[in-house]
Amino acid sequence: MKAVIIDDEKKARNLLRVLIEENCPQIGEIMEAEDLPSGIKLINQIQPNIVFLDIEMPGFSGIQLLDFFDPKHINFEIIFTTAYSEYAINAFKLNAIDYLLKPLRDDQVANAVAKVEQQIGKSNLNERLEELKATLSASNVKKIGLPVADGILFVKFDDIIMLKADRMYTHVHTINNGKILVSKPMKFFEDILQELREFYRPHRSYLINLKHIKQYVNQDGGYIIMDNEETVSISREKKDEFFEVMQSV
Repeated sequence: MKAVIIDDEKKARNLLRVLIEENCPQIGEIMEAEDLPSGIKLINQIQPNIVFLDIEMPGFSGIQLLDFFDPKHINFEIIFTTAYSEYAINAFKLNAIDYLLKPLRDDQVANAVAKVEQQIGKSNLNERLEELKATLSASNVKKIGLPVADGILFVKFDDIIMLKADRMYTHVHTINNGKILVSKPMKFFEDILQELREFYRPHRSYLINLKHIKQYVNQDGGYIIMDNEETVSISREKKDEFFEVMQSV
């Protein structure tokens, strides 16, 4: 595989090159650029599989990469390098965009490369970057990107009825797309959705959208019926909190 590193800091480029060479033997050719325009030229010249892109550089933001390519010709994956805030990191997660958080670590690089290697040619990178751009520029994020077998499926928060844990996987129940199996643990979604008042975890195995509660049944210890007729357990210690949350929604 071939890779291009685009970063205005020479030390950052050198460090990333060393980490790639030492931890990613599948990448045989690495080229570097100090700004986005020269990076665009490199991408056109060598047709890389992966682009490591600093999201914030003098003159251009990494997200502006979209402005230089026809969406049909984007046949590579991007791994952003960033020292951004937790909010921006959440935006990457929401849109299924891979990133390396500075200061860089070898395990970070190896894991990110292995992950995007599985996505090359399968996902609509243009759509994901457009969603990322919208997320970073708006406070009212309305969608989440779900990694699926053939790419990334963007689902509106309001379309999510509930999530159910299945070991290291999660079943995401939606209105318009049915049940989707995602290879992420429940903790991943809880971290992303924790700021949204409509999502609540009544039990360690479930994360529910309070807007889609159909009924509370006061039998067998108490349980919830969702709009899709799925039943959700409530932990004994969560019952009082659940009713308080429901009153505040």
